[in-house]
Amino acid sequence: MHDQAAIDLIVGMDVGKRTHYVVGCRRDGTEVLAASVANEEAAIQAILTAAQTHGVVLVVVDQPASIGALPVAVAHARGVRVAYLPGFALRQIADSFPGETKTDARDARIIAEAARTMPRVLRALPTSAPTVATLRLLCGRDDDLAQEWTATSNRLRDLLTQLHPPLERVLGPVLAHQGVLALLQRWPLPAQLGALSEARLTTFLRRQGARQPAALARAIRTALAQQMVVVPGTAAAALIVPQLAAHLALVRDQRAALMVELEARVVTHPFFPVLTSLPGFGVRTAAKTVVELAGREFATAGQLAAYAGVAPVTRQSGTSLRHERAARRGNKAVKNVFCQAAFASLRHPPSRRYYDRKRAEGKRHTQALLCLARRRVDVIFAMLRDGTPYHAPPLTTT
Repeated sequence: MHDQAAIDLIVGMDVGKRTHYVVGCRRDGTEVLAASVANEEAAIQAILTAAQTHGVVLVVVDQPASIGALPVAVAHARGVRVAYLPGFALRQIADSFPGETKTDARDARIIAEAARTMPRVLRALPTSAPTVATLRLLCGRDDDLAQEWTATSNRLRDLLTQLHPPLERVLGPVLAHQGVLALLQRWPLPAQLGALSEARLTTFLRRQGARQPAALARAIRTALAQQMVVVPGTAAAALIVPQLAAHLALVRDQRAALMVELEARVVTHPFFPVLTSLPGFGVRTAAKTVVELAGREFATAGQLAAYAGVAPVTRQSGTSLRHERAARRGNKAVKNVFCQAAFASLRHPPSRRYYDRKRAEGKRHTQALLCLARRRVDVIFAMLRDGTPYHAPPLTTT
């Protein structure tokens, strides 16, 4: 990753919330620097100044974001090279060092020694362009909101199941609709909904922009008629259900506003028109791909597949064991994005045919989807390398 011959001092930095522990060693392993540094710009500048008196410096961190963002930014501003040692690799390497103590000083020494002796485990940390840095923050917030939506909707569906299972079967799958959330905020109890006529339900849902309001109102009335018993605790739901529904509506509106900002930012990146030309990629998946891949270089599609963790791993031991399994390493964020895009592409005939062929070979859904994601990596690599959008292969006639 970095030309070790051009590096005079390797600085291992175990980052922390308030302080970072720094250990600097020469290429021959001689330790020349060891200090605890406050997580402040002036203190970080001072330690980097001291490190640069020894020549060309490579700073290696164990956390490039969050608590490690400031030292990485300061190093980049000074023109100092920066690399990242993944936590999984750090834990494996730490097992080979004597002692079981867990201290910041020991971790910093392990980081520096690993960078000196095993540079292949390092990942480059190029300077983030403003667009990529902004997208990283927006995508992180979108992920938070998505998790919040899932947790709250599951809680609401669980509560509806407890009170009135037939009603949950009707409303649960369509909680994302504005009309349904507005309905539950105004009439949260089954008895309150049962007092409304089908015509009034239809009118309310139509005014709230619900899809097929008449059919939904009819389904609600049919579900309510299937249960006359009032479950204990139903009265308390009059307070909880509207709160959960209002929170879901707020989260949905926040995600919608965030999507507008996300699209406005990502559309200016050169990767965006290339990625979105491939079936399965939308604004969110394209933005997350830009965040994870911008500034990184891969010589082959196989390297990109290995980085994303979608390359199959062969296990063989004589004649008694031979099979392939999914890789457990790689960038989980990229793997999730590529698998989500592969799943979304199943409406695309070429992708569907490949997926169906893998299922016919006896693979499970997740295995077939992973095979499809790996196949699409070849296309993604070529598209990003050449900067050309996807063109569907011509249909063949027999």
